[in-house]
Amino acid sequence: MGLSKKQQKVVEQLERRVELCREFMNDWLLFNQVLSSYPNSGVNKAQLENQFLKIKSKLAREHKVLQQSLMDDYTLDGNTMNIISGATSLEAIYSQSEVALKKLQTEWHRAFIAINETLGVIEDKKGRAERGEKVFIVTADMLAGGGKGGGGGGGMAPGTKNLLIAVAVLAVIAVVMYFDIGGIGSMYKSALGMQ
Repeated sequence: MGLSKKQQKVVEQLERRVELCREFMNDWLLFNQVLSSYPNSGVNKAQLENQFLKIKSKLAREHKVLQQSLMDDYTLDGNTMNIISGATSLEAIYSQSEVALKKLQTEWHRAFIAINETLGVIEDKKGRAERGEKVFIVTADMLAGGGKGGGGGGGMAPGTKNLLIAVAVLAVIAVVMYFDIGGIGSMYKSALGMQ
């Protein structure tokens, strides 16, 4: 049994999210690789500093896109970007104490785990969507009020919503008048000449 167009669209959106997350994770690994290479003897420190700045810039751009694309699947904490923004240069990092370096490595590792968890959630959703299961994903259209989501949620047409609100208001008025709650029903009846 093939997927419907709506299901196929969800799969495509999830594939894009997986790609973005994988790319971010690969660059996160490269960030650590460059960071770890700096103290080694015989490395070109100027070249590593340049590569470090480039990967930091790329991670910052990717992080924002990832955050906007993943929406409710985004589980990375703010600490991820604090690592990037706090790491001004390799020379500055390695001029810190041993404790500060260990803390940076621990924070990097926590972020790495969070990235992997996020990737796992998205890959699971993608797999379920490919098998034809209904998978709900939040999209920018949904948040903007477009109501064209990928997961089968969806709002009401404005006319239907207005009709339901009018019926609810009339029902409340009828209940208040019938049960004379707080004397309000008597007041309405006498104002309408119904008593």
